[in-house]
Amino acid sequence: MKCQGVVLVFDILGEEKVVEFLKAARAVDIEAIVAVSTHEQAQTAIDVGARIIKVVNVEGADNKAAVIQGLEVPEGQQVCTIANILARDNKQMEEIEEAWISRDKGFNCVWVSDALYKGGADPSEHPGAIIKSMTAKSSVKWASPKARSGKGEGAREYLGDILM
Repeated sequence: MKCQGVVLVFDILGEEKVVEFLKAARAVDIEAIVAVSTHEQAQTAIDVGARIIKVVNVEGADNKAAVIQGLEVPEGQQVCTIANILARDNKQMEEIEEAWISRDKGFNCVWVSDALYKGGADPSEHPGAIIKSMTAKSSVKWASPKARSGKGEGAREYLGDILM
């Protein structure tokens, strides 16, 4: 088994090293995700060839969406955008709502890690239930993250895979 991908953190590497490492990743057939925290970094990453952009170190779905809004992508190309969702220090399941909001704001996927293990006391809060809630086609207007009864939640459309 070989390495499949690498995350390049723009804030740490800077533009010059991001360009160098993107070329190196392409040379050995490894997917490169460029982690950015500003709109300018995101546009620069796309301009130098990145096609997977992860928004990090930005609080809230609205602020994350502002980083990716209006990006100019070369004709015929697509860019996958990832919202990084961190666990909050409370018992609420706000991370699920943020996943729904991020989807509605145009993100292609979310990156979630420690939020999956935040609950645990309630049967609806185990990691599998949290993943199921995040991938459900629901709405913060019509459902709560814990309301998985099927009543008043809208469609139960499949939204995609969780990859590890």
